[in-house]
Amino acid sequence: MGTLRSAQWYAGQDRNAYLHRAWMRRGVPSDAFTGRPQIAIANTASDLTPCNAHLDEVAASVRNGVYEAGGIPLELPAVSLGETNVRPTAMLWRNMAAMATEEMLRANPIDGVVLLGGCDKTIPSLLMAAASVDLPAVVVPGGPMLNGTFRGSLLGCGTGVWRLSEEVRAGTLSQEQFVRSESSMIRSRGHCNTMGTASTMALVAEALGTVVPGVAGTPAPDSRLLEAAHHTGRLAVDMVGADRRPATFLTKASFHNAIVALAAIGGSTNAVVHLLAIAGRLGIELTLDDFDRVGSRVPVLVDLQPAGRFLMEDFHRAGGLLAVLRELRDLLDPEALTVTGEPLISYLDDAPIWDGEVIRTRAEPLVAEGGIAVLRGNLAPDGALIKPAAASPHLLRHRGRAVVFDSIEDFHARIDDPDLDVDADSVLVLRGCGPKGYPGMPEVSNMPLPEKLLKQGVRDMVRVCDGRMSGTAYGTVVLHVAPEAAAGGPLGLVRTGDFVTLDVEARRIDLDLPADELARRTPNQATTTGFANPARGWERLYVDHVLQADTGADLDFLVGSSGSDVGRESH
Repeated sequence: MGTLRSAQWYAGQDRNAYLHRAWMRRGVPSDAFTGRPQIAIANTASDLTPCNAHLDEVAASVRNGVYEAGGIPLELPAVSLGETNVRPTAMLWRNMAAMATEEMLRANPIDGVVLLGGCDKTIPSLLMAAASVDLPAVVVPGGPMLNGTFRGSLLGCGTGVWRLSEEVRAGTLSQEQFVRSESSMIRSRGHCNTMGTASTMALVAEALGTVVPGVAGTPAPDSRLLEAAHHTGRLAVDMVGADRRPATFLTKASFHNAIVALAAIGGSTNAVVHLLAIAGRLGIELTLDDFDRVGSRVPVLVDLQPAGRFLMEDFHRAGGLLAVLRELRDLLDPEALTVTGEPLISYLDDAPIWDGEVIRTRAEPLVAEGGIAVLRGNLAPDGALIKPAAASPHLLRHRGRAVVFDSIEDFHARIDDPDLDVDADSVLVLRGCGPKGYPGMPEVSNMPLPEKLLKQGVRDMVRVCDGRMSGTAYGTVVLHVAPEAAAGGPLGLVRTGDFVTLDVEARRIDLDLPADELARRTPNQATTTGFANPARGWERLYVDHVLQADTGADLDFLVGSSGSDVGRESH
């Protein structure tokens, strides 16, 4: 092991070294500052992020592993974003959380870091930070909660909310039963047990190479998660000794494998914007076209809600991510490495499928070609996404009359109006929900259907929006439309009564209007009035500097990295 980075603080006999050591002693032995790697544990535990509330226990196991391997563990609280609670949307602060973690990792006397995340934005923000600092870093995902059941059937968190709330509006489920389902849905520690964004990002982080292979997807209450956390603490010390930093093992090949995994698990569309942002911090050229080229024709092998039937506890029992990737080994890039220093594919030899209902074989996939599709057209010149596996097959090619909503408030005010001119063939269009417009790109794209259509038995419609949707959601939803309306995108020009054409096979989303007519239009006042215009603080900084969804919605001045060097002393 060469000279440790932390020696820049602790080595020597001068006044500054004295200051750094003395204030950190507080019961630790003298040799804590001489040649022992200082390992930060970036911990996003918070009571207000319920999916991450158990991470203090996970951190304790990491500490034990770090000590055992000869390192010094140092817990570092990190900004925690709870998807279910923070307003207006957790995505508004993903970049802030990444920036805060990046600066604290760089500013402190540490040699490596273990990243503890779970809820949707926590793992992406931690990886963005680690990529920008480029110190040895490894992720421990917090894990999904146990299966929920209600009225004798599996009840997936998130997915069940969308489904049951529509049943209440349709008059087929009582309000009393709906409320009763709450405790059935959330019955243990951990993040969403569907293939929502939290589960997706944990698994994609493993496919990317940043998690010890075989760990992601371990349920939060499972004691084996603590065992894995202990081993990861030991590994972090080894990574410092080997100088195994993100820049040494994360390559374009790593992102190729992450995209294959994303498609095969039927993962969340949110992973696209997060992977683009992480790649941007590493200086790796990754585009929307890579997601379509690599992933769109990959079969979905995992029969999990929202695209399928089962939940994450079943997925772990059935063999987990490595069993899925073994089926698709020939589609993976064999050169991609992991935090262990070994290629990802080296972990696939002993990864059988234990339950063929939950994890399908390649010969009998859940969906033959279910990866996220990238759409373009005059309605989305820079791209939009759709998740075919969660959509209705009969709507993947559709032409319908637009019913336009200028803001989320406008949508809520009118969607259940019995006089709303809408039918099952209509296309619901919601704008002002992109990174700049809301701000923060909220999960509102899976718009609830009009009550009068629900009562007629309609359960899906084509919906188009410049925002995001929860990874637990489902439906024929075109989202992440870029440029967004607030950035001058054509979505801001659509009028109720215009015809929208969707053709997923052709990768098109178009407004049936002549180009010259579209060019003559300007956004109406209701649209522009709905755009965010914050006066101060983070929101002002965010609106002024956020990029569009097609490049990851990072801030323009955060793209790239600054490394770990700190040139000046503090005293």
